[in-house]
Amino acid sequence: MSVFHFKEFVVNQENCPMKINTDGVLLGALCDVEDAISICDIGTGTGVIALMLAQRNHQAKIDALDIDYRAVDTASINFQNSLFHERLAAHHHSFIEFFEMHPSNRYDLIISNPPFFLHALKSPHHQTNLAKHTDETFFINLLRVASTHLHDKGSLEIIVPVEISLLLQHLANDYYLHLERKIVVKSFQGKEAFRHILKLQKNPSLEVQTEVFTIYEKEGEHSLQYRSALKNFFTIF
Repeated sequence: MSVFHFKEFVVNQENCPMKINTDGVLLGALCDVEDAISICDIGTGTGVIALMLAQRNHQAKIDALDIDYRAVDTASINFQNSLFHERLAAHHHSFIEFFEMHPSNRYDLIISNPPFFLHALKSPHHQTNLAKHTDETFFINLLRVASTHLHDKGSLEIIVPVEISLLLQHLANDYYLHLERKIVVKSFQGKEAFRHILKLQKNPSLEVQTEVFTIYEKEGEHSLQYRSALKNFFTIF
């Protein structure tokens, strides 16, 4: 499906190498955006996360970054066609380039549904590689940028596979970031987690919040958790 209709916006993903996926919509629905007036979305793809956050927080202004020009073109069109277009801007830069160009920028929230196939066999298609592959350096740079460009009470929120989550949690303290919340994402109850949503912030938390989020009640039937999280976005709920 090249055009995805949400309740308050439409996403055309025809020319974007990274399509709408479960990771992105879960992050957009579950991240803590209530007090985030300034947001940076790293690796925006179609722009769906930025659009979800703009719907959830009517005060938020969002810079959406992507290194793929087709993704930026796609996100820009989706932004312009939305009710939130005045608060959304797409930029064709890597996040390192963007912050080198804007060294004084500070955000309440930096968010990312990043490429995550560490050391995996890469696709022969260059655009797919850009969208889906990375290495540890990406995450080290992401932590460094977050440490420098978050407001004092700001946070970095990211969805990653469990092994990368463990890497991030191990490295975070080196960049003066601390785990405040972890959402453990499972397909079914009783199954192993396949994703973590991490919220890292500058101020240490007295107690890390840990939640379990299950997508399916049974084969072909979404859980009440999932329906509740996505009911303001998906037309099927």
